[in-house]
Amino acid sequence: MAYNILIVDDSATTRAVVKRTVMMSGVDVGEIFQAENGKVALDVLDQNWVDLVLADLNMPEMNGIEMTQKMQAQTETQSIPVVVVSTEASTTRIEELKKHGVKGYVHKPFTPEDIRNVLTELLGDGDE
Repeated sequence: MAYNILIVDDSATTRAVVKRTVMMSGVDVGEIFQAENGKVALDVLDQNWVDLVLADLNMPEMNGIEMTQKMQAQTETQSIPVVVVSTEASTTRIEELKKHGVKGYVHKPFTPEDIRNVLTELLGDGDE
């Protein structure tokens, strides 16, 4: 089964790096959608089937936490796992994120293995 993934980051360069890393991860990927902030991401989620969201925390207009909270409040999106990809690494912050519904965390800079591990943990290996 191919998984559709949404990458949310205000940096086009970071989105491109995350996309390339996802493609190298070995996970069966269908479509990869991109958004430059949480507000645009919610629009993408309204119009497309997405299996997982990889999101930065700090973005203009709507940050990753606000986006996750809005996703949690909507029946259609509350079951979609959100993985934060960020430079913020404090254990306290990561625990706070999980309380807001975040299912995984990848620290920048990351390796293809880091992305693969979180994708397979949340989506399975695609061989099922």
